[in-house]
Amino acid sequence: MKKKYWLILLIIIIVAVLITIFYKNSFKNSKIGNNKSSQEIVDYILNISEYETQITVNVTSNKNSNKYIIKQEYKNENKNIQEVIEPSNIAGIRIERDGTNLKIENSSLNLNTILENYNYLGDNCLDLSSFIEDYKQDEKARYEETDTEIIMKASSNLENIYIQEKSLHIDKKTYKPTQMEIKDNKQKTTIYILYNEVKVNSTE
Repeated sequence: MKKKYWLILLIIIIVAVLITIFYKNSFKNSKIGNNKSSQEIVDYILNISEYETQITVNVTSNKNSNKYIIKQEYKNENKNIQEVIEPSNIAGIRIERDGTNLKIENSSLNLNTILENYNYLGDNCLDLSSFIEDYKQDEKARYEETDTEIIMKASSNLENIYIQEKSLHIDKKTYKPTQMEIKDNKQKTTIYILYNEVKVNSTE
């Protein structure tokens, strides 16, 4: 009777251990399945089809540094809008591109200008879409990662010594951009962008 009791107890312990091991493995697999891999996050960014964001931009030159807060709305390559929120002296300036023309307007400054056949549309270095194009076109584009973020790096396609290298930081949990650094030909940061609010749609 005593041997039977110990045998039953041993079986119960073995079953409990097996259930615990099975549960841990299932949880681990479930967790992996619900998280994107690093490459999947990079692909997600590269397949962003439209976005809305508010950014804080710091532009540094040899003589001074300027700060701007800008609202951006990107629908597609033929429709994107930027509106300056700060500083107050240029607040409300709205720049709209439709794929052919560039429209600049500000009702408080009585400004309403249309530049026809504007060829510089795709070269706005402040746009997330501009970084995505640079990354896709740069054969040496790469990404690094830490415990919390992925850093995508690419060379700019602009022939501008002040805009040479770009680094976009992506939060691993939210899959959203957090900041971007743009460096000159001497590896000095000339433009720093902080993403305050980001709403994206991706085809990935």
